[in-house]
Amino acid sequence: MELFNQHTQIMVPDHTDNEDALARTTVLCIAAHQDDTEIMAYHGIGQCYGKNDEWFTSVIATNGAGSPRTGLYEKYTNEQMCALRAKEQNNAAIVGDYAAQIQLGYTSVQVKDPNQYDLTNDLEMIIEACRPQIVLTHNLADRHETHVCTALRTIHALQQVTESARPQTVYAMEVWRGLDWLDDSDKLVFDTSMHPNIANAVVGVFDSQISGGKRYDLAVMGRRRANATFLASHGVDQVEEAAYGMDITELMTSDMDPCTFIAQKIDTFKNDVISKIKNHW
Repeated sequence: MELFNQHTQIMVPDHTDNEDALARTTVLCIAAHQDDTEIMAYHGIGQCYGKNDEWFTSVIATNGAGSPRTGLYEKYTNEQMCALRAKEQNNAAIVGDYAAQIQLGYTSVQVKDPNQYDLTNDLEMIIEACRPQIVLTHNLADRHETHVCTALRTIHALQQVTESARPQTVYAMEVWRGLDWLDDSDKLVFDTSMHPNIANAVVGVFDSQISGGKRYDLAVMGRRRANATFLASHGVDQVEEAAYGMDITELMTSDMDPCTFIAQKIDTFKNDVISKIKNHW
């Protein structure tokens, strides 16, 4: 598999041949930055962990150059930070027993450029090689522009792959904006309570972020517990921890505009809020 970006790194924790490692993938996560996979896709990691018939593969689009840095890492150059972030991501893949970890090494500027097709073409080749059952990526209402653009490039790639390589489902997950606002009819709830030691470990290896002042290790677990508890106001918790997502499979199989798609979700939320107020004013 000859990818367009020459800075691409592919790491296979169990040293299986790259082609075979990708071909066994059942769940593929396409994320913008190092640690995004572990934040938004743990249900996929946990589902596949320790199994021989289900395998999780992570793809990271960017090189990590824009990461904040303080303390021990305050004087790191962009090159040093990129190398460290890549190492941390590979460590997470080892701890999480991934099928493979691919780091494409694009800049955020490249990811956000709609006229730069290399990332889309790389993702198309990766999806063809993996032929996963499920693809996970960022949601279109995410607050981080690079996350949204990674999702858009993923959608483009999914539209381009051969029909036989398309996943059964494509789910969009939460990082820089929770999905609590989604109407219950649109909200997918994923159990993330399996293997809690692994859940903590795959986030905890990103010391450059945690020591740098971003306590993702605490925030992620807090969000998952909050999701599980605040899901239903009149029922007991069904799981201990949960992640929210939305089904965006139709964006792969139709010509629906992503703006129209997410606007419909937002309008459903808006109408629900307004109707509750009007009914009781």
